[in-house]
Amino acid sequence: MGTKKLISVQLMCNHYNIPVSFIDALQEFQLVDIIIENEHLYIHQSQLKEVEKMMRMHYELDINFEGLDAIYNLLHQVETLKEEIILLQNKLKFYEDLS
Repeated sequence: MGTKKLISVQLMCNHYNIPVSFIDALQEFQLVDIIIENEHLYIHQSQLKEVEKMMRMHYELDINFEGLDAIYNLLHQVETLKEEIILLQNKLKFYEDLS
C-alpha cells in the first residue's frame, strides 16, 4: 500500500482541530483502521469521508462513541440491504422478462 493513499492522523487532527485520542477511540470501536508506517499513524484515504461524518456526529450532535458505533453499523446494514434489494429486483425483472 503506497503512502499516497494514506493520510497522516496527526496532520488530519491538526487540520480539523481534534485530539488524536478521538481517532484512537474510533479505532477501539473498530470504526476506523489505523495503519502504522515508519512509526507514524495513518488512515486510508477511503476512510476520510466516514471519519468526517463521525466527527460531525460526535462534536456537533454530541453523540458518544457507543452511539457512533451503533449508527455506523446500522448505516452499513442499510447499505447492504439496499444492494441486496437491487440484486433481487434485477433477478425478478430477468424472470419476468422470460415469460
